[in-house]
Amino acid sequence: MIWDGYMKPFKIFGNLYFIGTAPASTHLIDTTEGLILIDTGYQHSLYLVLNNLWELGFSPYDIKYILHTHGHIDHFGATRALVELTGAKTFLGRPDRDYANGTADLSYARELGMEFKETFEPDVLLEDGDTICLGNTEITCVATPGHTPGAMSYFFDVTDGTETFRAGLHGGMGINTLSAKFLSKYHLPFSLREDFCRSMLRLNGEKVDIFLGNHMQHNRTKTKYQQLLEGNPKAFIDPEEWQKFNLFCIENLEDMVLKEERSDNQPGPKS
Repeated sequence: MIWDGYMKPFKIFGNLYFIGTAPASTHLIDTTEGLILIDTGYQHSLYLVLNNLWELGFSPYDIKYILHTHGHIDHFGATRALVELTGAKTFLGRPDRDYANGTADLSYARELGMEFKETFEPDVLLEDGDTICLGNTEITCVATPGHTPGAMSYFFDVTDGTETFRAGLHGGMGINTLSAKFLSKYHLPFSLREDFCRSMLRLNGEKVDIFLGNHMQHNRTKTKYQQLLEGNPKAFIDPEEWQKFNLFCIENLEDMVLKEERSDNQPGPKS
């Protein structure tokens, strides 16, 4: 249906906004000197993101930077169209460059029954420890390989003019690309599993008041939005949630690996 994936945009806190969509999340930072967009979603969902920008009173022509958490179609599918519309500068973790420009067929489009045609060449290839500055916002970039080799996490302050909180967005929390089947299919190193766990443990040391998910289910976006509507202006502020979810992700991977090992040890023919 035409509005499939739509969710009403809203202010998370201060100068940080959620502007869509289901299932992949797109966030917006108003820096006073232009807008920063984090992830763009599917190409076919671009009209939802544009609609939500206008609904919040912003113009897409004020987007200066587009940051990507990692190189999958549900997070950068609409980037090329947005760049052609706005001229915004694009940022992506260096190891995922070939995912974006189409050199490597690893955008996860095939797994979703899609074809990634809207390829683009990132303007800035991010390295661990880079900072991105625009207006009143400074974003710290932390390389967190695993879900993809170039997954990049972002940390930055958001403010309402009175209070300031630290927001954190992990570059890639899914273990779907760490299954033995996926890694073997694309000849990817199984060491990405260790990279994933190291990334999670490293991020545990980060102070995060506002946990952002690049998918809504990660940080319970819908539930917290409802709490905002019910009068809780700090529904997204929880200093303990970040660490808890990182540990959950490690346990989730360990469970998957254990199930694979048990399956391999079962008697009978193997596929």
